[in-house]
Amino acid sequence: MLPLVSPSVVLLLIWSIVPLVMTLWFSFQRYNLLDPTVTGFAGIDNYDFLVTDPDFWTSLVNTLVLVGSVLAITVVGGTLLAVLYDQPFLGKGIARVLAISPFFVMPTVSALIWKNLMLHPIYGIAGILWHAAGLQPVDWFANYPMWSVIIIVSWEWLPFALLILLTAVQSLDHSQIEAARLDGANAIQQFFYITLPHLGRAISVVIMIETIFLLSIFAEIFVTTAGGPGNATTNLAFLIYSRALLQFDVGGASAGGVVAIILANIVAFFLVRAIGKRLDI
Repeated sequence: MLPLVSPSVVLLLIWSIVPLVMTLWFSFQRYNLLDPTVTGFAGIDNYDFLVTDPDFWTSLVNTLVLVGSVLAITVVGGTLLAVLYDQPFLGKGIARVLAISPFFVMPTVSALIWKNLMLHPIYGIAGILWHAAGLQPVDWFANYPMWSVIIIVSWEWLPFALLILLTAVQSLDHSQIEAARLDGANAIQQFFYITLPHLGRAISVVIMIETIFLLSIFAEIFVTTAGGPGNATTNLAFLIYSRALLQFDVGGASAGGVVAIILANIVAFFLVRAIGKRLDI
């Protein structure tokens, strides 16, 4: 069995380790594409420059705000929608397909849809509605850039949360609901004392998976705000991109990449432990 599996394992290790090792190597080098004559071992200078740069801490805060806000919206919204879509109503099958569809739209396309079709102050749907109400249209990406990105990303990931949580709701033993109803529990009490505890594990899985992916959000920011205005929507992934491909500082960008990997692994470690304990209950 080992001779059959070993080629795949070796290939997977090479695929994973080589880019990581190269990133780690460049993070200790002076490597700027604008001045190729400056080379050599930089020590921890790239890391020192990174952590003393105010943009780094701003991008870190923006990353946490983006991840936390999207998680709150998708978990709460996904839970409520899962309970709603579990109820019988006309056209439920079509409604489910439409609700899940945004998850299969590419991030770049989603960003373009919201930038040009939904939130544009002149010919977007939001602008048209504002005009119809006699109000001054709002330039969302200029006045509320972070909230605009949060809306886009939440729209993309809400179907994922709905899909996982709806599956969990459908696995609930409805005899418990019936027993609670006979005991006089109203709909709100049934939700908080029966449905929500049953969804605990599914919510934990949603939080873990979404957090890992949300830490690397890039396309939505690149297409809509380009990290601005200023650095209002610059997250850690966009900061690394700007260092590498806008400032041509490969060493500094590699240091940012290493820091991002460390932070992502710390988050993943605690999430996996927390979810593992919940699954053991």
